[in-house]
Amino acid sequence: MFFRGSRYENIAEADIVDRNGRTIRYKRMRFIPDIRGTLAYKVAEGDRPDIAAYRTLGDPELYWWLCDVNKERRPARLTRTPGRAIAIPGPEGG
Repeated sequence: MFFRGSRYENIAEADIVDRNGRTIRYKRMRFIPDIRGTLAYKVAEGDRPDIAAYRTLGDPELYWWLCDVNKERRPARLTRTPGRAIAIPGPEGG
């Protein structure tokens, strides 16, 4: 269900049986890891989370990593304010 490299890839799955006897499989809660940013990026006019991830990490699909480092649950808020400095994980991953 989740692609390789997804932030949910390594989250444990669980099952629950509803009142009709149907088994429903789901992912357990994902807690935001304590990752520290060692670098910074200044948000430019028109930036989106995927653009910031591409410019800083080389992969637009890693926008969620920027969200984790900045403790931002809603990706759009990450780049909403031009001029904002957002934390970027360093080469060692945080």
